[in-house]
Amino acid sequence: MVRMSAEERRESVIRAATAEFARGGYYGTSTEAIAKRVGVSQPYLFRLFPGKKALFLAVAERCLQDTRRVFEEAADGLHGEEALHAMADAYTRLITEKPERLQMQLQTYVTVAAAEAAGDHEFGEMVRKGWMELWDTVHGPLGGDVGETTTFMAYGMLINALAGMGFPPEHRVWDGLYISARVKRGPEDA
Repeated sequence: MVRMSAEERRESVIRAATAEFARGGYYGTSTEAIAKRVGVSQPYLFRLFPGKKALFLAVAERCLQDTRRVFEEAADGLHGEEALHAMADAYTRLITEKPERLQMQLQTYVTVAAAEAAGDHEFGEMVRKGWMELWDTVHGPLGGDVGETTTFMAYGMLINALAGMGFPPEHRVWDGLYISARVKRGPEDA
């Protein structure tokens, strides 16, 4: 059996933690559950990440980076309306094919709100920075228009809310969104 490097093990921990935090949130997920899922001891987990907060921040940051990468790849070489529809379609495919990504995003926003209310701004600082990187990623392909970028990001948050509440793809609530922004039925629609 081939031994994993520390970096490979770190990646496996991030994947396991993504699934656990997506399901249980920051406050409802134990590091014990994450360690068990990845098959390591808690002390080993804490050698890779100094604590639960550092691990959650790494997972939230990865989630934002992955979403940004989806937008970058979808919009590559495109501008304006073509870029808008390509990014919207790519995003709805992402959350359809990997629902834990949507769940992790929603858990991240809840955790930031709770932390901010408690006076802990570390979560919020990282998430706001990552969110602004998302903003900047879509801003250029949309022609640098603040209104277009705002509308695109607002649609994205609406899609998150509707998908998070479980509205099925055929529900009338999706009718007001452009087709590329409608949630897919499953991988077969992607």
